[in-house]
Amino acid sequence: MSDALVRDPVYCQLVARLRERIRSGAHPAGSRFLTEREIAARFDVSRPTANKALAALVAEGALAFRKGIGTFVSADALEYDLSHLVSFTEKARAAGRIPTTRVLSFARIPAAAVDPDPRAALGLGAHEEAFRIVRLRLADGVPVILERRHLRAQPCPGLRRSDLAGSLYRLLTDRYRLEIGGADEEIRAVRLGRADARLLGVGRGDAALQVTAVARLSSGQPIWHESTLYRGDAYAFRNRLGPVRAGRPAAGLLGGTALPPRR
Repeated sequence: MSDALVRDPVYCQLVARLRERIRSGAHPAGSRFLTEREIAARFDVSRPTANKALAALVAEGALAFRKGIGTFVSADALEYDLSHLVSFTEKARAAGRIPTTRVLSFARIPAAAVDPDPRAALGLGAHEEAFRIVRLRLADGVPVILERRHLRAQPCPGLRRSDLAGSLYRLLTDRYRLEIGGADEEIRAVRLGRADARLLGVGRGDAALQVTAVARLSSGQPIWHESTLYRGDAYAFRNRLGPVRAGRPAAGLLGGTALPPRR
């Protein structure tokens, strides 16, 4: 097929042609896409038209713009299971991606040094300790999760920084024989600040999903508190809902304000 564009509107044709190149596999997921200059030369269009087409494909999620680097073909979004705790490492591998982890910080600290929210959520006593952990999780070398976690220290004797390069869930269940009973989560849409955006490889103010969670052992004891950021262009949160119920809706939260059940 010729790359020449012969019918109006040229812009719509260009977007369709570029989208087809992505779908055909001519540019694999994660690879650098054609530049504005290359598109203008290949399809005989102006550079403003090429730029507009690239912007449209970025807006629909087919491409991702990385400031100072270029435009890349977006990988399929990783799925976040809202009904079960699922290891990022195992989920990424199941999706055909290569998971890696960078441990940005690791420290064992006394309860008095733990931030108030995680300290209260974990119910730490005055003489207890916790591990403060910050990790960056990557899929195929692309940062997708920035994880900040406080882990109760007593059930995890001898834990070292090097132990955190893989799945924490598997570490806790296999080495320490802990049975994770579940977690309570709150999910909010946020805009990234400069430092977090830089770590995740996106722009300041870009969208992310923040998951704040407290996990518990099967005994009911809280084991960790986390505040984790998921890149908005890399994750899809999925859940299966049951049928419509005729009863009253449950009380909930709107903007942090408790809502009473509807009467």
